Amino acid sequence: MSEQNFDIVVLGGGSGGYAAALRASQLGFSVGLIEKGKLGGTCLHRGCIPTKALLHAAEVADYSRESSKYGVDTTFNGIDIAGVTAYREGIVSSKYKGLQGLIKARGITVIEGEGKLVSPTTVQVGDDTVVGKNVILATGSYSRSLPGLDIAGRVITSEQALELDFIPKKVAILGGGVIGVEFASVWKSFGADVTIIEALPHLVPNEDESVSKQLERAFRKRGINFTIGVRFAGVVENDNGVVVTLENGETIDAELLLVAVGRGPSTAGLGFEEVGLTLDRGFVITNERLQTNIPGVYAVGDIVPGLQLAHRGFQQGIFVAEEIAGLNPVIIDDINIPKVTYSDPEVASIGLSQARAEEKYGAENVSFYDYNLAGNGKSHIIGTSGSVKVVRVNDGPVVGIHMIGARVGELIGEAQLIVNWEAYPEDVASLVHAHPTQNEALGEAHLALAGKPLHAL
Repeated sequence: MSEQNFDIVVLGGGSGGYAAALRASQLGFSVGLIEKGKLGGTCLHRGCIPTKALLHAAEVADYSRESSKYGVDTTFNGIDIAGVTAYREGIVSSKYKGLQGLIKARGITVIEGEGKLVSPTTVQVGDDTVVGKNVILATGSYSRSLPGLDIAGRVITSEQALELDFIPKKVAILGGGVIGVEFASVWKSFGADVTIIEALPHLVPNEDESVSKQLERAFRKRGINFTIGVRFAGVVENDNGVVVTLENGETIDAELLLVAVGRGPSTAGLGFEEVGLTLDRGFVITNERLQTNIPGVYAVGDIVPGLQLAHRGFQQGIFVAEEIAGLNPVIIDDINIPKVTYSDPEVASIGLSQARAEEKYGAENVSFYDYNLAGNGKSHIIGTSGSVKVVRVNDGPVVGIHMIGARVGELIGEAQLIVNWEAYPEDVASLVHAHPTQNEALGEAHLALAGKPLHAL
């Protein structure tokens, strides 16, 4: 048995945990980083990075099928799933090695093993006791299921979906949120017959309704099937696959059922409640500065109620390290954190939807402009349709930007600055947007809201 002492102990080496460790080390703290698996966590190994690699492979497949419309003569011969896997794993391996090297170079002590909080300052890792003046909890999340729905056999989560060594011929996806529509997009591009089941009235239901409707139209055009507004009732496995039953009596036959109903906080059995932390449905409750009810204990990432996004956890990790250092970092509300869904087409948004803005400020005090990408030269060149919708308070700032179309995720950086810096449409309208780029669509939408539309009536 041994005891190690640090200024800061971080429990969990995912996006939030390693960001906290890196920033804390940069600020001169000694740091112990505890991780039971691989540094990088879900995002690097089982989430963001590998799924986006699949989505890029899917994009290449679609371009090869459609190359003739660009005057390029290619032949699509199918998907080599072993090759796709090697490509995906190569990217993950490279990023993992880079992260390991960075952690080592910063002098951060990595303690391998499953940690359990045994006091406000102490984490037990096997026979090792790790003590910190401050403790940051960053234990991440897991793929949720529904009550009574067991993950086994042909009923899988995104983790198992990533490891498949074949392309299913027919797949049902339970959940039309980010994970569900991204896998639907991949599998459709790989040649599968796909059906999404979403209990709420729209796909990507947390987005502006106009964007959700456009995604639904795009998916219909691609041949992706979906049912919305009807709840899942049950699933039965048979020799051929699964039979999914909905509450309206409809049945869906498929080879696999992907359960994509969200992620739950990984906090069970880690000693949090025993030490006295306040939890709600497994989530660790913090104040706006991410401090728990126990002084010196902080929480970041997916275990804190709110958006479960890698970049949110990453920024929260930096925030807490700076908070402990007394730097008084700026709070960014969840509503002003960018969201991107990397399906085809992509969806990207930040700030209030039109409905939420009207609820907050009153419908008579809110206006918006929805710029159709059909008027954007670069969008026409790359063959995408969609829109950029900007929501503003009348005589006030822009409070929301909502986009759909190929590559619009790359526009979210400017959108984030506009919303977080409370820019007026008139401020953005005076800026120069390079031509031909999709960024021009943002410029055009703000020109219109500023009362001087050039390419719209």
